[in-house]
Amino acid sequence: MSELDVHESYSSPLAISEAARTPAGSVLEQLGSGPTGLSRAEADKRLAELGPNAVRTHQASGWSVLGRQLGSPILILLLITAGLSLFLGDATNSIVIGVILLVSVGLGFSNEFRAERAAEALHSRVTHRAVVVRDGTAREVDVTALVPGDVVHLGIGAIIPADMRVLTAKDLLCDESILTGESLPVPKDPAPVPGGAALADLSCCLFMGTVIQSGNCAGVVVATGGRAEFGRIALGLGERQPQTEFQLGLKRFSFLLLQVAIGLTSLIFIANLLLHRPVIDSLLFSLAIAVGITPQLLPAVVSTSLATGTRQLAKRKVLVKRLVCIEDLGDMDILVTDKTGTLTEGRISFTAALPARASAPPGELLTLGLLATEADYAEAKVSTVGLNPLDAALWASADAAAFQPARYERLDVIDFDHQRRRTSVLVREDGAPARVITKGSPEDVLALCRDTPASVQAILDEQFDAGSRVVAVASRPADGLVDLTPADEKDLVLAGFLVFLDRPKANVRASLDQLEALGITVKIATGDNAKVAEKVCDDLGVLSGGTLSGAAVEAMSDEELSAAAREASIFARVSPEQKARIIRLLRQSGGAVGFMGDGVNDALALHAADIGISVDSATDVAKDAADVVLMDKDLGVLAEGVMEGRRIFANTIKYVLMGTSSNFGNMFSAATASVVLSFLPMLPGQILLNNLLYDTGQLAIPGDRVDKEQLLAPSHWNIAFIRRFMFLFGPISSVFDFATFALMLYAFDAVPGEFRAGWFIESIATQTLIIFAIRTRRVPFFRSRPSAGLLVASLGVVALGVFLPLSPLAGVLGFDPLPVPFFLALLGMTVVYLVLVETAKQWFFSRAAQQPAVPKPVGVGRRGSTHHIARRAARFSIPVAAPLLVNRGPGRRRRRKTGHKGPRPSAAADG
Repeated sequence: MSELDVHESYSSPLAISEAARTPAGSVLEQLGSGPTGLSRAEADKRLAELGPNAVRTHQASGWSVLGRQLGSPILILLLITAGLSLFLGDATNSIVIGVILLVSVGLGFSNEFRAERAAEALHSRVTHRAVVVRDGTAREVDVTALVPGDVVHLGIGAIIPADMRVLTAKDLLCDESILTGESLPVPKDPAPVPGGAALADLSCCLFMGTVIQSGNCAGVVVATGGRAEFGRIALGLGERQPQTEFQLGLKRFSFLLLQVAIGLTSLIFIANLLLHRPVIDSLLFSLAIAVGITPQLLPAVVSTSLATGTRQLAKRKVLVKRLVCIEDLGDMDILVTDKTGTLTEGRISFTAALPARASAPPGELLTLGLLATEADYAEAKVSTVGLNPLDAALWASADAAAFQPARYERLDVIDFDHQRRRTSVLVREDGAPARVITKGSPEDVLALCRDTPASVQAILDEQFDAGSRVVAVASRPADGLVDLTPADEKDLVLAGFLVFLDRPKANVRASLDQLEALGITVKIATGDNAKVAEKVCDDLGVLSGGTLSGAAVEAMSDEELSAAAREASIFARVSPEQKARIIRLLRQSGGAVGFMGDGVNDALALHAADIGISVDSATDVAKDAADVVLMDKDLGVLAEGVMEGRRIFANTIKYVLMGTSSNFGNMFSAATASVVLSFLPMLPGQILLNNLLYDTGQLAIPGDRVDKEQLLAPSHWNIAFIRRFMFLFGPISSVFDFATFALMLYAFDAVPGEFRAGWFIESIATQTLIIFAIRTRRVPFFRSRPSAGLLVASLGVVALGVFLPLSPLAGVLGFDPLPVPFFLALLGMTVVYLVLVETAKQWFFSRAAQQPAVPKPVGVGRRGSTHHIARRAARFSIPVAAPLLVNRGPGRRRRRKTGHKGPRPSAAADG
């Protein structure tokens, strides 16, 4: 996503600070709006004038992709070398390097741009909507279509879509940590605040990007897009994204190559100067060695691999918000997931009403359950849209058809929240005295009840043992009570239990087996009762490592919980904060942790995980917090994504290992020969041409087959492993280079042109064919077949490498014809070389396998506030480039190219 340009022709009529100190009615007047909202025509007019409520575009930008390609350190080294070569008068070198640059950038650009186009199409399918009053009627519109003056209704879990002035509020608490860094929720109400109050003290205002933690409200939009506080910060951050572990690994690898290249180049240059070789020739040769030791097409290989993976995942309806998240997906070895819709069908049905006393009719209990809901009774009877799954199932049941909403008047309501785990209403029936009705988690509701029958616990245990989801309902008279508060939830009388069923998925067992085969440990984190979760796991044949309840988690220290969490398979009745704590401790133990969730209470854990996974049907908060969005909630699709990530990493490492070992060996040989021989063993242009041919043949690696065992466990960048591999197989390559030198000098008495042609052909043959040994730990061809593309590309490069010194271009390239016996000797040496490499490979990997795996460093991939702002900004995104407008009057701020003033997110926002 690229930044949107800012158009500065519009002056907003009202700043958020002014709206905060102005009564709500006056704010509506100043914005040209009212309780019935804007008309559709006026909203369209303002949208055309102001532009969309957006701070990002997910339109694939060719210029942005090109910029990322040209920003590769390896390509920058090539560009500098080409410039120096041209400056020093070596046009041939400059042309060859230019071709390398064009091939690398061209391939990388085309593949990444195609991948971004696929991601753009998927991103456009993920919509974020808000309930807006227009023409006096509530309707859903896309958040990017909001304009100042719109009256918006918001409930628990909603992400505030713009800077807004509160009009009405009920028990409203907002999480503003993404703006202020304050972890505690802030109460909000419509009362104006004194002038000059700080951002964090504007208690009558809601800010774009913050989250409603409890309660509900109506508000009027004051500022949108880049004029909102969050939008200003998001635009100031630009496109900077925190690096993933894969990107950090590439960075460490590039630094390793830089060290080797600088050391080898410096030694060669100094040695040639001491031997009184021409300075310019020595410098050009040294630069060619520096370029030759780098895998020039690594950016293209990575981009091609990621693009291929993105297209494969797109076919399976998986949205990866950033390409490199595919790599992180493959890195996962622990998956913590919710139960509903993942292990179960997610289609909850109401099965029974069980009164606490035999004398009470089930129909009365059902009525109490219907009354204890947050939705309007008349609307809920007609449509269950917007209700939580349990309430939706209750209202959709056949028994609910007899409910008569006109008989009841709801005086007040306390919405459900994840701390209380219940909903309470104050209701009056046909003028009768008011009653308090509470519905929620059995454990929490029973704690508020008195005179509970002894048989209740047996009823409850029976339902839990059967795997049913159970909701308790209780009530008490409340004559004279007008306003309901949590303190009024006391002295209740248990009415009974409402029983629901969510059946296990039919195909989930196969998906769990697939994840287990990939070395991924699956753990369940649920708000349900422990017995319900255990019953589902038992029905699916999942072996449990134990269960931890929320109460047990709360009582443990970090050290105790870290050890217990590694063993446990089920975390039951856990709060959002406890889920996030569990994820954090699992990560600190060395695991790469993925979390899959779709509810408001999952957002903290999604942020805390290495890879956050959600679904298209998830709540706004969950979708926003996720790195990967599944269009279908299916663990099988997730397993395919993991395999795709590991396949990409395996093929990338193939190229890295092959390139570093072969390149290091050849360049070491060239460096040694340049000191020993009276002439350069290969001209700078020949070195670069050799590398161009070799690397071009390896562009087929991203489509190569990957052995099954390489997919069974995640792999991490291990620079020490790469270094050991390079220093073993590089010298083996050099040994055969030296054998070729001896053959050319002593057997064929070769002149410089013949010598260079012989080494050019031998180098191309050995370093290209070695891919078939290095690409697998098995015996090549017999137990692991390469893809047809890699086979054809590699043999084609070898054929071209043999042809060039014999072609009409030989003179231009500086080659002389070779005698026929050389090719017979070359065939024999190549066979011996490949056998020796295969032997060394078996020895190397047998030793490497005995070494302990390198754990993931603690803290790798830890998310900060910048990461969270970038992810949340993605919801305010449009598929086309469009101008954003900023205010220019007093108290308004222009968007700045770098940084931002005002409140900055602090480290406390992390989590």
